[in-house]
Amino acid sequence: MAIEHNLAGDAKPTTQSASLSQYFNDAVLMKSAFLCLIGFVCVTLLLDYQEMLTQDAYEAPVITPRRANPVLPAFKPATQVEGEEPEQTVAPEITTSSEVLNNPMTIELGSGGVLRMTGFIDVGTSEVFAKEVEGIDEYIKLVELNSPGGSVFDALAISTAIREFGWATKVSNGNLCASSCPIIFAGGKKRIAEEKAAIGVHQFFSFNENTRSPSEAISGTQSTTALITRHLDKMEVDPQLWVHALETPPQQLYYFSQDELKDYNLITAQ
Repeated sequence: MAIEHNLAGDAKPTTQSASLSQYFNDAVLMKSAFLCLIGFVCVTLLLDYQEMLTQDAYEAPVITPRRANPVLPAFKPATQVEGEEPEQTVAPEITTSSEVLNNPMTIELGSGGVLRMTGFIDVGTSEVFAKEVEGIDEYIKLVELNSPGGSVFDALAISTAIREFGWATKVSNGNLCASSCPIIFAGGKKRIAEEKAAIGVHQFFSFNENTRSPSEAISGTQSTTALITRHLDKMEVDPQLWVHALETPPQQLYYFSQDELKDYNLITAQ
């Protein structure tokens, strides 16, 4: 290295040496800044991805599909014996036609303050419900349900609204309240199920036009299950009720007995 000496005899780097040192110092600083930038981008992408998964879990419609016959076979998982076919019992008698049950839900105010909700819960039914009851909520005393289910998130929204209004809910003899419909039923301040009412649950699934990975589907199912159990608990219904939904195949229904409805507090004192 070239060294120049001052009058005192001290050595100091030449101008060329100082330039090289400054160059390497600048290179290190630029590299460090670049690595920090890469790290920041990676963290941002990770957070955006997690937010996307969470948003997808809550916004992807969770439904039960329309069926030719929504009165599905009864299923009692607890009685299943290993190596044997699951026991099926006779479904309660439903007096409403499958065609009516599969039509989009109708919401009509009848005499005595009874709001009748009949049919399939499509995505967006909660918005229709809000418009239908706007301005007439003071006349409504009881919501009578007759539905094979449908959109879980719409059911949660309708159930919450019913509780806020303080209305009662009812499933009459011969009527069906299945799949996500019991979530609406749980919203009643007072809940009535006649002896021959059919109230049942089964597994749901998420529907999304975009292809979802298995991990995303599982995440969505778990998030929705958490929402349902928290809602049931808030409605003073035993969340253990939903265990029957989790263990019942979607092509069947677990119909509750009157004793079970009372034990889970899904129906209140008559």
